[in-house]
Amino acid sequence: MSSERIRTVIAFTLSVLAMSSFATTLIGQQKYDKNQMDEARQMLRDARDAVKKNYYDTKYHGVDVDATYQQFDERIKTAPSFNDAMRMVAAFLSSFKDSHLFFEPPMRPYKLDCGFRMQLFGNTAFVTRVRPGTDAELKVHVGDEIVNYDTYSVNRADFHDLSYTFNTLMPQPKTQLNLRDPDGNTREVMIDSKMKQGVKTLDFTNDTDIEKYIRLLEDEDHVVRQRWVEMGDIMIWKVPEFNMEDDEVDHIFSVARKHKMLILDLRGDPGGYALTLERMVGNVFDHDVRIADRIGRKELKPAVAKTLGDRAFGGKIIVLVDSGSASASELFARVIQLEKRGVVLGDKSAGAVMEARGYGYKQGMDTIISYGFSVTEADMIMKDGASLEHVGVTPDEIILPTGRDLSTGRDPVMARAAELAGASIEPVQAGKLFPYEWVVF
Repeated sequence: MSSERIRTVIAFTLSVLAMSSFATTLIGQQKYDKNQMDEARQMLRDARDAVKKNYYDTKYHGVDVDATYQQFDERIKTAPSFNDAMRMVAAFLSSFKDSHLFFEPPMRPYKLDCGFRMQLFGNTAFVTRVRPGTDAELKVHVGDEIVNYDTYSVNRADFHDLSYTFNTLMPQPKTQLNLRDPDGNTREVMIDSKMKQGVKTLDFTNDTDIEKYIRLLEDEDHVVRQRWVEMGDIMIWKVPEFNMEDDEVDHIFSVARKHKMLILDLRGDPGGYALTLERMVGNVFDHDVRIADRIGRKELKPAVAKTLGDRAFGGKIIVLVDSGSASASELFARVIQLEKRGVVLGDKSAGAVMEARGYGYKQGMDTIISYGFSVTEADMIMKDGASLEHVGVTPDEIILPTGRDLSTGRDPVMARAAELAGASIEPVQAGKLFPYEWVVF
């Protein structure tokens, strides 16, 4: 899977950057001027055209595409910076209220890392990870509740937009947080992001640049590798992404078939390939399963998982989800519920379940600005006639870790899953099963 993913990403990158010199300009190199304004306006036009040509809903969720385009085009003309202009492009797509319709902005000549990660549990956001060696390590702690993020309140309704804005669209050199620790004490901190200076252009005819890019992909691939532990009759499988080829899925399930119970940990899993989802479902049913009907501009084939027959896992299944479980991981969990194949534990999932395709764009001749859009091409309607978009999967048993649980490394969700599987794992032990790993910065 790893080598295949690397080849796929490199092929896509080269296709997007296809040009005589294979050099791409990175965002944020110069003062915002008419040239950059024109570039931003072209990105907005491309976004509009991508939606009108490819969006699954010809009524566009009730949005007047051209009028909305004109509104944001005028805002770009008066934007104070290129970052603000990029925000207008993203806001245009955000108007459609679609989790899989979004803007992938040009790269920057630098990387910023705020040094911490946050997650929702119920309607409360907590710090879940702190990167060693950062300013955040000195000022925030795992288990701190985030009351305000740069003056914005943090809640489930706005969490996705907040994360996208400050992590992808407009990463900030400083982050202001209002925190509440597990004892109820409040404080305000200002965190300096860790910055890594990059290059002004990426040259894909240069072997050194290609090698650096491959090493980066390999590191990212290692962090999202599939991991599992075997404990007597129980196998616990951490699925970070649905990004596997069929043979890898089948191999891991061949290990699972040696056990009577399978705990699938899909917490934080953002989804991935539709084919991986179908193969996963086919490995846990002794009959073909209709996952969902795909509703788009034209008639589409339903998503159907073909059973592996007597090679399918026949034991009991427990699925763990949380607010970070999205897309394919949500579909898998809901199929398990609807087909009464197992039990789902944890927190309500993200409610980000559509089928989309990425479209790459570029501007320029010798030096290229590259960017792209994810455009939804189908809604997924489940067996019960409902879509999971903006709804998510409600677990059979809701279990929400507290700030105290997080600060002490306890995992009550995994501990409860083990209990239902007939084993006894202390919450602290459960929290150590799959240690968190940082991507090299």
